[in-house]
Amino acid sequence: MAGGLWRGGHHQFHRRRGAVLMALRPLIDRRIVEALLETELRRAADCRLLLVNARYDSTAPTEFTARIDGTPQPVRVTDQDSVLGIVAAWQELLDGAETELLLVVTSDVPANVLGWDVRAHAVGRRILSVDRAEIVKQLFGAADLDPRMIRETWLLTALLEAEPVDGWPRSGSVLTRDDAVRALVGERLGLGRGSAGHLLELDTNALLAWSRTTAGPARFRELPGAERDGLTAWLTDTVGAAAPTLLSLVADGRGQDAMALGVLGSVLSAPEAPAGTSFALGGLFGSSLRSVEDLPKFTASVIGTLARWIAEAEVSTPAGAEARQRVYAVLDRADALASEAGLGQALRIDPLLPSGFRARLRDLAAALPDSSKAAEAALDQVLAHQLARLHPASCEAARMAVRVVRWLDGPAPTAESVGQAVHEQFAQWGWADRALRVLAAGDPMGDPVVGQAYHLLIGSARARRSALDEQFAARLAGWTRTASSQAPGGALLIEDVLEMLAVPMATGTSPLLLVLDGMSAAIAAQLGDEIDRRIWTEIAPAPQAATPPRRHAAVSMLPSVTTISRASLLSGMPTNGKQAAEISGFETFWKRHRRVGRLFHKGQIGGAEGHRLAPELLEALAGDDIVAVVLNTIDDALDHGQEGERTSWRLRDISHLLDLLNAARGYGRPVMLVSDHGHVLDRSPHGQGPLKAPGAQSARWRTGEAGEGEVELSGPRVREGGGTIVAPWREDIRYTPRKAGYHGGASLAEVTVPVIMLVPAQELLPPGWVVLPNEQTLPAWWRAGSDAAPAPVETGAPVIRRPRRRAEAQAGEALFAADEVTPATLTLGGKVVGSQRYKTQRKFVRRPPDGKAVVAVIDALAEAGGKLTPDAVAAAAAEATGRSQRNAEVFVTVVQRLLNIEGYGVINLVDAGRTVELNIPLLQEQFGTEQP
Repeated sequence: MAGGLWRGGHHQFHRRRGAVLMALRPLIDRRIVEALLETELRRAADCRLLLVNARYDSTAPTEFTARIDGTPQPVRVTDQDSVLGIVAAWQELLDGAETELLLVVTSDVPANVLGWDVRAHAVGRRILSVDRAEIVKQLFGAADLDPRMIRETWLLTALLEAEPVDGWPRSGSVLTRDDAVRALVGERLGLGRGSAGHLLELDTNALLAWSRTTAGPARFRELPGAERDGLTAWLTDTVGAAAPTLLSLVADGRGQDAMALGVLGSVLSAPEAPAGTSFALGGLFGSSLRSVEDLPKFTASVIGTLARWIAEAEVSTPAGAEARQRVYAVLDRADALASEAGLGQALRIDPLLPSGFRARLRDLAAALPDSSKAAEAALDQVLAHQLARLHPASCEAARMAVRVVRWLDGPAPTAESVGQAVHEQFAQWGWADRALRVLAAGDPMGDPVVGQAYHLLIGSARARRSALDEQFAARLAGWTRTASSQAPGGALLIEDVLEMLAVPMATGTSPLLLVLDGMSAAIAAQLGDEIDRRIWTEIAPAPQAATPPRRHAAVSMLPSVTTISRASLLSGMPTNGKQAAEISGFETFWKRHRRVGRLFHKGQIGGAEGHRLAPELLEALAGDDIVAVVLNTIDDALDHGQEGERTSWRLRDISHLLDLLNAARGYGRPVMLVSDHGHVLDRSPHGQGPLKAPGAQSARWRTGEAGEGEVELSGPRVREGGGTIVAPWREDIRYTPRKAGYHGGASLAEVTVPVIMLVPAQELLPPGWVVLPNEQTLPAWWRAGSDAAPAPVETGAPVIRRPRRRAEAQAGEALFAADEVTPATLTLGGKVVGSQRYKTQRKFVRRPPDGKAVVAVIDALAEAGGKLTPDAVAAAAAEATGRSQRNAEVFVTVVQRLLNIEGYGVINLVDAGRTVELNIPLLQEQFGTEQP
């Protein structure tokens, strides 16, 4: 066939009822004319006339510029129905001044009628007839075409109309229908092209994200109906069963609401949906929902995509922030649609909508005054909400509220002695302070109902803490009169910390002492929680008798200020002084023990540009000297107003702390974290100035007579005021202008000196010391239910590293727990998981998924006809277990190991990993189940 894209020769005829009728001429437009010029003029570069058996679209331009072999050339198109008209048009071209002008004549005049005098000047010396399939083949640079495409006029026409400026991608010798439609989808829907050398990747996630744009859906709505139907059918086969409903919504101009409607569809069609709400589905979707059977497939895809976005939004990066915006754009719109439909109240406890999360927080607020059991149940509901992961601060405040309730529900504590009180402050009451610090900042979502509930709870807890401080102050007053290293009265004195704890630690490898100025028991509790137990092992002296090991806490000097307490700590004796006295006292103490002690203060810690730590400090750490470093971050924050804005302290918040821990680990040094005193935060009401009292010497101590909320202290441990001072035990008393926090007073939070001791390897455990499991450092009320009881520890047995805590495990392998499901469940998934073959197979899979998750995955796939996206599968598992699957593909791979016995493909990832496919008959055969 000469001419390739265009067939020449005699005019075609159809015979009907004896009459000779010409074939119906195809309608062509500018794009087809340009394709004709581009291809045919390559064979006849000197010709200026093209004769085409076609009709030219009357709405198309008759004069334009076309690029032929990269060169722009003017073109004139004319439609003529007679020989005279054709001749006249040709003669007009010849008489004109434009020598580069090309003439295209569309006509139904037969070639034998036209004559050779005109045809001799035409390209190919004949009249060309249009073959769209040939044009498309040429445009894609293919030698052959998928036979199915020849019958699809809508596809051929669309490919001609939508050709991009730089042309269609070359697809090889044969242009397949899938490649052609995929390229068309990229152009028509505005999805673009795949990366170099790759086809455009299309899946449900991409299509749902596209529906939220403006330009792409608008293009789709403007397409001819036949093309929309064709693209919808292809996308349904390629992307999945969610496509028809999604594209129907887009075609109806509701693409922006498609995902929001999918969320509501999931909620309203769920078995636990409130009665009557299912009728609202028809009103929400209208005619866009072709069949009720399409809804579960569509909603499952939406929920799966949202689950992926939520997981992406958990990361504190720009990409995470963008994902968070996407999530809330969808969910806030879903909330708005529900409100407009009068469904707000019915969906108030929904597990995905923001209104449901806020409602659950309010339910928690209402449960706080009832009991710890009711509060824990409400907290479980808050944490089970899908958006809980995006509101870690709100969830943390909720957890702290429930912990405070559990603490208040327990027996009222008492300060029986100074030693017992400071120990309990570090072991129990400081944890309550930690929780109250978080609660005092309020709920980050700003709900006034939740805020008021927290305010009342804080008031109850502070009343208990105030009573403890008052009791402690009375005990402290009596104890201080005679307390000394020779008669400590059951307490560990701050000046004895080096002798009692540091010296035994130094019997092996020299330790690193990190003095965190101003670290309270509440801050120490959190820092201890943050320590990576895979690297560091907490240790303690072996206890007497059968009592479990415990952390140690010392009593500060009085008043509890830096110049007295820190100097006494580092000198190993009661003393006053600043840095020079501390250095001299530290060196002298270790000289008595025939060791060299080196003390580093602020300004001696950080290295020069390019170095984390100073060379002198690193040199000391590399040797055998006992090294101590003073870190002032916490105490400085009290002076500069930063501490009052904090709800927590992390290891990374304290300058140089992580660097020093890493250096100690590298040099194999044990570490002691110790404070010199604690502190209280400013609690005085706004507008209230300092207490006007005589003899004020500092923010929290003075001389004179004690008044309400104060206690008089005297004895050998009181190093100011001639041996007698007045110090407040109430947190809201201060004698100087407002700061973020204060120290020097007689409250437990100021006087308690927490101590945490660590080794980087258990081989460095000092003789007579034991491992202190993390579980034994947590108060029983800090954890709920069965987690509350600490694991038993045999102090004399060889030590082993404890397993990771649940919070650590959830970041990795504990996505897969060991819970089982009874075979009494009547669903297909329940029968599989309850079968003996499944239980046998489970033994051979490392860290198998939770049985509930497997049941949910099988049932969700069965309900969807055997196909879902990996995200939808992971979302089903997360809904069943309450634990998110951060990597859907990895989760599916582990499920495959469980179900694909002997390599048979019961469950598979197909479509390049974009679809999870369940072979239900094979599943039933392999596990001996029946159709549910």
